[in-house]
Amino acid sequence: MTATNLLDNRPLTIADLAGLTCTDGGQLAYSHVQRLLKLIALIGTGLTYNETALTIATYLHDWGAYPCYQQPGVEHALRSRQVVETLILPRLNLTETEVGIILETIEYHDYRDQRPVTSVEAVLLREADFLDFLGVIGLVREYAHGPKELITACNQVLKRRELIQNRFTLPVAREMAAIRLTRLDQCLMWLRDESFNFI
Repeated sequence: MTATNLLDNRPLTIADLAGLTCTDGGQLAYSHVQRLLKLIALIGTGLTYNETALTIATYLHDWGAYPCYQQPGVEHALRSRQVVETLILPRLNLTETEVGIILETIEYHDYRDQRPVTSVEAVLLREADFLDFLGVIGLVREYAHGPKELITACNQVLKRRELIQNRFTLPVAREMAAIRLTRLDQCLMWLRDESFNFI
């Protein structure tokens, strides 16, 4: 039984979603969301977007990857949308427009998803999520997730870097990505040097 099942049937709040993200997803998931919210504020400067809908989507975007919600054969972004659409959104006081924004933003956030998005909110979450895979934090995240094989983790970092590096559309996100890519390259160089290429 997850924390979601333990709550009564009252309407949910963003504070509830934050608590459930931490309980069901763990500290790594909660910290990831906090970094994304900071990144969204930075890369979204000057843009008009629904902050409430985007905050909700940010808390919920990876729920389909949590063990209590995972479903074999269903990609985590789609599974997150399914969980949110059935279990969470009916308990939030949202407009039809906000619901549409949240569902698109969650389903299309994954870096492997090449489909275009229509809302500013979806672009913001996607590009913030991309940024959180780059730089020192991206490297550390990969090693934190495992497996405990340095070569495998390093190869995954390089593969993800290749898929993400040219996909930024927002000017501030591009600038931040350039800095993080430089830092990532430097860290990988130090890693190879200190490991004598036995990563």
